[in-house]
Amino acid sequence: MLPIIEMHLYRKFPDKEIQFYIGFPFDPTVNPEDESVTSFNKSRFLGSIINMNEYFALDETLVASELWDFLSGQENTMEQILQIINAIATTDFLEKYKFLKTNENRNKPEYKEILDDWFLCSETELIINDQRIRNSIENNRTLTRIYNKTAFDSKGNYLTGRYNELKNII
Repeated sequence: MLPIIEMHLYRKFPDKEIQFYIGFPFDPTVNPEDESVTSFNKSRFLGSIINMNEYFALDETLVASELWDFLSGQENTMEQILQIINAIATTDFLEKYKFLKTNENRNKPEYKEILDDWFLCSETELIINDQRIRNSIENNRTLTRIYNKTAFDSKGNYLTGRYNELKNII
């Protein structure tokens, strides 16, 4: 008998193959001195957790780079994620973040450089098309308000809704 969630998904998407996995974003049992930080040893990892080998099959468990590659559909995703984190997590992070939070800096070359360094491709796209966006919004108060928002909210989250609205103008 199929579990209830699987039955619901099967009814909703009868032509789709449904797969269930448990995933772990990294393998804490990896020794970075002699193993890549993106590598994994599934048997060792599951063995390090009480009774994990009894309840989870190896082929239903995704660990570290295996998980990230599965989610993205591309190879070396975890390496790319770590590259981005290392590019952003520097001693001048807060200074650069504050610079990006100040709209008056949008037209300065350093603004785009930081966006590029931080892999903020969507915001870079808006900067490249800034004049076109400003010409399109003219006297539209709603779009002007959206345009005048900073790229990040008060909690530091990127405003994807703002990006989507402005992207539609391009």
